[in-house]
Amino acid sequence: MNDSEKQADSTSSALSVPERLLLAAKQFFLSDEYHQVSTRRIAEAAKVNTAMIRYYFGNKEGLYEEMIRAALTPILDALDSDTLTTRQGYIDYLRTYYRTMSATPELPKLMFKVVALSEGPGRRFVQQLLERGQKRGARRLDEMQQSGLQQAGLDPDLLRLAFTSLAMMPMLLRENFEAQMERPMDEAFLDRLAEFNGQMFALALTSAVTQGPQEQAP
Repeated sequence: MNDSEKQADSTSSALSVPERLLLAAKQFFLSDEYHQVSTRRIAEAAKVNTAMIRYYFGNKEGLYEEMIRAALTPILDALDSDTLTTRQGYIDYLRTYYRTMSATPELPKLMFKVVALSEGPGRRFVQQLLERGQKRGARRLDEMQQSGLQQAGLDPDLLRLAFTSLAMMPMLLRENFEAQMERPMDEAFLDRLAEFNGQMFALALTSAVTQGPQEQAP
């Protein structure tokens, strides 16, 4: 065992059993298809008995779902907080989203496969997480209307779709964008993108509040 392997083994040993299982699950589920990953393989990597998966997570699917939940925790926490109640909050949320997805580059594609292509066992679970985020987003939009940060009467579905696109598309098509730009979308780039997209979204709301709904031409 070389020095890096010894260090990784030492770090893993310092983690609790559930943490080691989640770390191993993340490694295998994101690199291989769900049906190709066995609980024995995960347990061996975590250096525990397979019974520990049943004890902490119920079964393989429960471990899979908890792995996704753990990866999305920073994003869900941001939705639970007051982040999206200010214009600066749009920037902060997008920065959190980009950094979270960058930490697990395979996650955006995994979620797309599960939800859009109906692949994988966690479709119901991921749908519940998205609906949870949608409800939180709707609540934030109501709060913005009441505080005067958003014009009353704006279509919440339109706003939600626009903001979701600003968050998801850069990470889902990251490899394509990097190839086209011939530059990496590193942390500094993504922070600038969060700043730009957040300000652009805030400006659109500000313009709508200032100008009001456009009158239709006769």
